[in-house]
Amino acid sequence: MIFSTAKKEQEARLPSDAILMSRLREGDLAAVEPLFQKYASSLLALAAHITGSKEDAEDIVQDVFVGLPVSARAYIEAGQLERWLRRVTVRMCLMAMRRDRNRRQVGLDHVQPTDPSLRMLSQITLSEAVRNLPSTLRTVFVLKEIGHYTHAEIGSMLGIRPGTSEVRLFRAVRILRKILKAST
Repeated sequence: MIFSTAKKEQEARLPSDAILMSRLREGDLAAVEPLFQKYASSLLALAAHITGSKEDAEDIVQDVFVGLPVSARAYIEAGQLERWLRRVTVRMCLMAMRRDRNRRQVGLDHVQPTDPSLRMLSQITLSEAVRNLPSTLRTVFVLKEIGHYTHAEIGSMLGIRPGTSEVRLFRAVRILRKILKAST
């Protein structure tokens, strides 16, 4: 409670998003820091859920803010900067996943023990199950269930029809249920 109060007080002292974006468009690179302080943690959580990797998420969020002075010119002030930053983050996650699709490595923590007596020791959590979803299903699941986007918004972000988003969410939930049921 104390932390959230202190954070709210700190955010109240920051210039408004509109002022910061205006300063960015004018070339004031110092305007990036307050935006980073305000939005980086939520963007990092979103990117980590989509990519399934904290390290990749950190790189993506860093890239979002490094590119912000240039991309600020494309931002149309509508009072929804956080939503716009989330869309940029999602797009960058998707580009990174496409780029790394063929170079994906599997860590030892994803290997299931073959000995039945050891399987009980490898209980899987929901976050681990989500990380193990195929990227197309994981992305829709995260955007819908964590980002609270509508299927129409998800479709727009991913270049798919809203119905396709609904089907992917259904499939993701079905797979998650199987994974979680098998781990108990």
